[in-house]
Amino acid sequence: MSIPTPTPTPTAVRPHRAESYKPGAAIGDWRPEDEGFWQSTGRKVAQRNLWISIPALMLGFVVWQVWSVTVVKLNDVGFGFSKSQLFWLTAIPGITGGTFRILYTFIGPIFGERKFTAFSTIILVVPMLWLGFALQDTGTPYWELALIAAVCGIGGANFASSMANIGFFFPKREKGSANGLNGGLGNLGVSAVQLIAPLVVTAAVLGAPAGGPQHDAKNNTDIWLQNGAFLWVPLLVVMALLAWFLMNDLKVAAAPFSQQKAIFRRKHNWLMTWLYVGTFGSFIGFAAGLPLLIKNNFETQGYQATTYAWIGPFVGALMRWAGGWLSDRIGGARVTLLSFVGMAASLVVVIFALPHSGDHGSFWAFFTGFLAAFAFSGLGNGSTFRQIPVVFRDQHMREAEGKGPEAQGAALKQSEMEAGAVTGFSSAIAAYGFFFIPAMFAAMAVTHALWMFIGFYATCLGVCWWFYARKGAEAPS
Repeated sequence: MSIPTPTPTPTAVRPHRAESYKPGAAIGDWRPEDEGFWQSTGRKVAQRNLWISIPALMLGFVVWQVWSVTVVKLNDVGFGFSKSQLFWLTAIPGITGGTFRILYTFIGPIFGERKFTAFSTIILVVPMLWLGFALQDTGTPYWELALIAAVCGIGGANFASSMANIGFFFPKREKGSANGLNGGLGNLGVSAVQLIAPLVVTAAVLGAPAGGPQHDAKNNTDIWLQNGAFLWVPLLVVMALLAWFLMNDLKVAAAPFSQQKAIFRRKHNWLMTWLYVGTFGSFIGFAAGLPLLIKNNFETQGYQATTYAWIGPFVGALMRWAGGWLSDRIGGARVTLLSFVGMAASLVVVIFALPHSGDHGSFWAFFTGFLAAFAFSGLGNGSTFRQIPVVFRDQHMREAEGKGPEAQGAALKQSEMEAGAVTGFSSAIAAYGFFFIPAMFAAMAVTHALWMFIGFYATCLGVCWWFYARKGAEAPS
């Protein structure tokens, strides 16, 4: 059973100055568990920060995933890369995305999330401009495109700082839904780039400044491949400005690395990271690899990757919110168990629907299986991020039990800080799924890779059931 958050003492209910909560201000007095404060001031401020964080995070995912759709057209306009090279261009952003997420997890609370959100958004203009210019020259060497892909990966790092930040704004009872909205709608950036980029490359919608067309020899038409990169530049600038002027820095969320590093001694940091690798790692890896899987296995049957690939990440992103909402009501561990069972069953369908031994396979069974896998991964993304604050709050409050209000208040603050750090760190490690899943598709038979994923889900089921879901579990959540 979860340990309840202690009721604030009368001394905690103190007057606050309205100007302290204006857009752009650094907030020192933040008490979301105080119902009076939450209703009068907290909710409005939290919602404002959430609804600016969401589109900024969405654009980060756009930059991170732009290569998943760009590679589909590279050879059609004359680049001439192998299937393996294309998969590697898709996978490379996963390396930098995961690595920089580790850095972003700890650097955001040090400098302040308002300032860091603005900075981490505006710097994404660089890889988008670089990519747009590079795509206009089919003589651009592979190494340069690989380097651009690596820089684009930085967009994926924004998730770690964003999710750690938003959790501080909301009370315990709303954390699951708030994180689900931020992460879920932010994840829609994957679908946005896979849906919109193929549309804007078909015409000179950005005008002469974006450059001339390339000839798509396969379809005997002109396309503007660079538009899929340039389109996002003005949006990135606008969101960086909105973040700078309208978001807030929470002083209560500020913490030096010397305090945050405590999570590396916590067993549940590593266990929850393992589970999140299974959920989000699958979501982002499948999103990166699905367009080329469709192209390589079903394009000859008339199925276009750009028509279908965006739907899977769209479903998964929406289900992330559902996972957080459902976890607030029935418990995160139960929803996480359901997600792993569902993903495993879905991939079995995918495996038997793929072409093999001269058989053409079944596209619709394949696609339905992947849609289900995305849906269950989205559920798990929401539920695991709801589990983390519950696990750490209960652990610290249990240790402070009977030691008085002051000790309980300190324990609650420490649990919030550690939960935020674990949220960011687990997302960083899980982001490597963006690299490993397409890399595995490039290095081995797709069916062999999928069976390996199913085996990994079995280990996740065991961890979740033993530590979090069974009767008498160490940390029920």
